[in-house]
Amino acid sequence: MARIAGVNIPTNKRVLIALRYIHGIGAKFAQEIIDKAGIPAERRVNELSDADVVKIRDAIDRDYMVEGDLRRDTSINIKRLMDLGCYRGLRHRRSLPVRGQRTHTNARTRKGKAKAIAGKKK
Repeated sequence: MARIAGVNIPTNKRVLIALRYIHGIGAKFAQEIIDKAGIPAERRVNELSDADVVKIRDAIDRDYMVEGDLRRDTSINIKRLMDLGCYRGLRHRRSLPVRGQRTHTNARTRKGKAKAIAGKKK
């Protein structure tokens, strides 16, 4: 099992797919990483040599912000918006949708389970 950026990536998948298990790496960045490392796209993780894993690890460390650093950066940005008191920060603070979605109906993922209102039905 290869361990890259603190994540155990699955061994039986292709490298292009397995790299997506790392937070902050999607399809585009995974393709860029294997191009920089010079690894064929159809190669599987269990077929990689130690030198190939080191190449991938170096490419990620050098050029991309992933896992803990990315999560920390995102949370700092959200805290900054909340401290500023801007509209987006207020929406984050109230756990409501931030990007202009409707909340009269829907938005249950963000708002949580519906709460019953006493005396509503008449």
